[in-house]
Amino acid sequence: MSEVTAVPLRPVAKGTLTKIWLGVGIAVIVGVGVALAGTYKQVAMGQPPSVFLAKNAKKHGVVTTASGLEYEVLAPGQGNSPGPQDIVLIDYDGKLLDGTTFDSTAQHGQPAVMPVAGSIPGFSEGLQLMKRGARYRFWIPPQLGYGEQGAGDGVIPPNSVLQFDVSLREIAPQQPGYGQAGMGGVEGAPGGAGGQP
Repeated sequence: MSEVTAVPLRPVAKGTLTKIWLGVGIAVIVGVGVALAGTYKQVAMGQPPSVFLAKNAKKHGVVTTASGLEYEVLAPGQGNSPGPQDIVLIDYDGKLLDGTTFDSTAQHGQPAVMPVAGSIPGFSEGLQLMKRGARYRFWIPPQLGYGEQGAGDGVIPPNSVLQFDVSLREIAPQQPGYGQAGMGGVEGAPGGAGGQP
């Protein structure tokens, strides 16, 4: 007959079962949160621009201009605002409503130097609201962005609301012959070969 070796079982430490269930509960909550965040992004991209912009305009701190540009002042800056003929040194991060970054100065490794009038209408309008040292968030409706055609060979889909976080570093008067309109934009987009909105 074979012998069975008895293995002594230690009692479960006090509170261990509670810790296990607490860990399971936290894992479930984190999973649900991640799923909801992904769903929110998909819903944001799926709704018509007018619906998103109407909801966004009601948020505290969001201002809507007569053209339909929406912006929020994240840091006010000081001094004068640039005019359409000025050149600015900026940092920016451009995203779609689902959070996808389509262009940013961080991707290029340096700030962008560009004429204020050398970008899409909503971006140009937004720059003229800022002061040196300011940081703004813009929501640019399609009619002030890339419209029905989109841009960048599908990188920016047609009728997209664009979100930009922009920091204005410096303002300089435009030099004769420098920075004509059409400089910049997403590759394949109206206005340029990449690197600037």
